[in-house]
Order: sequence, then structure tokens, then C-alpha cells
Amino acid sequence: MHGSAVYAQTNEEGRNRVLEFRRSEDGSLQSVGSYETGGAGDGVPHLTSQGSVTLTGDGSALLVTNAGSDEVSVFAIGGDETRLIATLPSGGKAPKSVAEHDGLVYVLNTATPGLAGFRLGAMSLEPLPGSARDLPMGSDPAQVGFTPDGAGLVVTDRGTDSIAIYPVGADGLLGEPNVTPSAGPTPYGFAFAGEGTLLVTEAFGAQTGKAAASSYRVSDLSAAPVSRSIGNGRSEICWAVVSKDGRYVFTTNFADGAVSRYAIGSDGSIELDDAAAGSVGDGHKGLRDEALSVDGRFLYAIDTDAERIVGWAVGEDGRLDPVGSWSGVPPTVAGLAAG
Repeated sequence: MHGSAVYAQTNEEGRNRVLEFRRSEDGSLQSVGSYETGGAGDGVPHLTSQGSVTLTGDGSALLVTNAGSDEVSVFAIGGDETRLIATLPSGGKAPKSVAEHDGLVYVLNTATPGLAGFRLGAMSLEPLPGSARDLPMGSDPAQVGFTPDGAGLVVTDRGTDSIAIYPVGADGLLGEPNVTPSAGPTPYGFAFAGEGTLLVTEAFGAQTGKAAASSYRVSDLSAAPVSRSIGNGRSEICWAVVSKDGRYVFTTNFADGAVSRYAIGSDGSIELDDAAAGSVGDGHKGLRDEALSVDGRFLYAIDTDAERIVGWAVGEDGRLDPVGSWSGVPPTVAGLAAG
């Protein structure tokens, strides 16, 4: 069941839960469980992050940030049950994004902007001594994630309009970052296509119609712009996922209900392919976190203001065809991960 499941967190004040949905062959979802994280959400709709719910690379565990209690939780999802393994302090305040590579975990804390590392075992999550790193003054970080080879740790920073890549040592500790100014203001979510192409969304300070995305080539843990601020005419673009074949990046536009599709060139360049490849209603607000199933066949997104999850089948040409919507999630729902 877990290999074809979708997960989100409720982010409820005073408690937090993981919601699990079983995915059918046609892409439809069925609610199958709700599990206490042992921590608390902040109770605020529209959690400002990407990556608050993350599957480990081997698909055996689920990591969840608890923004209200300053904790991170890990669930085992192999076998026939979803089971809480541990909930422990995140190493800072208001954790909102978490990433994993080969058992190394880093949590992005936002109220006191910084990073904290952990080691994930078969039945444990342990703090990594010496891993805590403060972010620069004025930071407003959005997402943390590893480069595909695990040699670098990427952080997008809306406060300083920058993208930082930290070298990751053999001991899991971080070196001094290479910092690249963002091609456009308010860099938010990001995703990699292949080994060296980094795609970053730019919310442009939530200006109406100014949403954009940029691409970068990452070499020697440094990011060099390729395509700068390719606009889509939409508003408040924030989240990004790359198709399984690496040819497209799908972005959600929070302020107007559209999923945009950008085509990715072999040189790492991007061009707008369809500003509204998927939609939950023109002008409808609340479309946010998205996730692609591991087999690449289905794209899901949270429609928070309608308190539902929506889904599309992904065609070979990047076309998105609706497969349904599923209600019953709270208005504070956040984070999305798909097996």
C-alpha cells in the first residue's frame, strides 16, 4: 500500500497529524489513515514552505516538521502500517522544511533561521553533533534540499533574494556556502532536473501577474543562471516539481489556481510551455504544495482554501488531465509527498 500512497500534514494548532491516502491505478485517492506526529502545528493556513513533508530516498520513512512545537517526526512506512518512530526537537524554532539523502537529514528552522542535521537509522533519528548552522541576518528561508548526489545542501532565501549551496562533508557537516543572487525576487520552491539543472520559482513579492521561474546550472557546488525570470503571467508562484523524464517542471500559482508547465532544454534552459496546464478555477486562491508520484504518472496538489487534494494524470507530452479531487482535509493542511 505504501508504495502508492500520498501523505500530507494537518498542521493543526496543539496537535499535528499525518494524513495517508491510498492511490488507485487510475490515480484516484482514498483516505486510509490519520496518525499523530507527537508534535504540534502552528494552526495557520498556508504554511510558508516547501518540503514540510518528505519521503526518504528509499521510500521507507516519512519526515514531518512540526512548526508549532519546534520538532521533527519520522514515521516508518514499510510493511502494512504507518508507525511513528520518533519525535524530537528540530534544533531551532518553527521548522518548516526537511530534506534527506542516504540517511542524512537536515531541517530548516525559520523563526530563528538556521539548519540542524540528524542521522536516520532503521528505528531512530539522532541529532548530528556540530551540525547547527545559523543563516545570515535578514534571512527568510523557504526550502532546504540536497543536490542529487548529496554533495551539497541548497537553501532558497526570500529575505536576501539568494540561493545558497552548502558543501556536505563525509561526516555530514556543512562547509561555507556558495551564495548566488536569485535571478528574480522572492525565490521560493525548487527542484532538480538531472544532476545539474536547478529550477527555482520566484514569487516576486506576491505582485499580481509577476510570477516567474529561473534555471541554473550547478557545478562545483555553485549555481550559474541559465534562464532568468521566465514569467508565466500568473501570481504567487511558489512550488515546483520536475517530471520523471526531466523534460518539464510543473509550478503551482497560489493566487490564481493554475499549474504552469515549463519545458526544460538539454542545456538547462527553460521556456513557458503552458501557463495553465492544470487549473482548479481561474482566480481561485489556495493552490500550493504539489507532489509527483514516483512512477511519474500522476501530479497532486493541495487546494487549501477548498480543503481538498486535487490530481492530474501526466501525459508523455506533459499534458495534465484531471483525475479527481478529494475533500476532508483541514484548512491548515500543508506539505505533500507521493510514493
